[in-house]
Amino acid sequence: MRKKLLSLIGLSLAIIMLVSGCGNSSKAISETQTGAEAGEETFKVGMECGYAPFNWTQMDDSNGGVKIEGNSEYAGGYDVEIAKKIAEGLGRKLVIVKTEWDGLVPALTSGKIDAIIAGMSPTAERKKTIDFSDNYYKSELVMVVKKGGKYEEASSIQDFKGAKITAQLNTFHYSVIDQIKGVNKQPAMDNFPAMRVALESGVIDGYVSERPEGVSASAANKNFAMVEFKDGFTTSEEDTAIAVGLKKGSELTEKINKILAGISEEDQKNIMDTAIKNQPAAQ
Repeated sequence: MRKKLLSLIGLSLAIIMLVSGCGNSSKAISETQTGAEAGEETFKVGMECGYAPFNWTQMDDSNGGVKIEGNSEYAGGYDVEIAKKIAEGLGRKLVIVKTEWDGLVPALTSGKIDAIIAGMSPTAERKKTIDFSDNYYKSELVMVVKKGGKYEEASSIQDFKGAKITAQLNTFHYSVIDQIKGVNKQPAMDNFPAMRVALESGVIDGYVSERPEGVSASAANKNFAMVEFKDGFTTSEEDTAIAVGLKKGSELTEKINKILAGISEEDQKNIMDTAIKNQPAAQ
């Protein structure tokens, strides 16, 4: 009887230890998983999500769309695809932070975002405040006009003498308008959708943009045409090139440059062609 009692006590202790051990083990696994999730590094990227085909807003994750932080919308476009490649190369989770154009640099310098990937050119003026990666795209300037209008067959920027022309606020696109002699320069506008509405309604005769926007606008609206010039705007490479904006002295700059070096010009063209094809019609 005594042996039987001791056996039962021993068995009970073993069961208690086993249950306790399993509980501790489960707790440890849970804590490890929670710690991994909590410690996951992010790569916060700022962009307008309204500058197709570089970036735009959509309602689902189709065509590789990425969720925008803080709301139910998604971002798509050339910049998003480049951001995905960089995030993957850095081993971080990509987070898209929808930010107005004028708020991008302040968001970067304040630490709200880690990088600007928003079709931004590495101008000398911007370099006073932030650093830039190597280029991830290079474009040329065109004019978007009404199809069938007096400016559709223009071959020189000087053909726009007397025309009502504008471009996006705080971009070099707006400053080059001054190269057109006798142009009727209109106030700068916040974004391309606004300029498209102004062009459609006749408020302006045309607007300056980079080629991707020209292709996009003419594809989205049968009443628009893109004018490419034989005698075009005088620009510098820093204006027509597109690069990633980074904090001064950022440790990410060198790492990002290595990742971008692995994206060939052919890859860039293919990514852009796909972005133009996939962009929402309204943008």
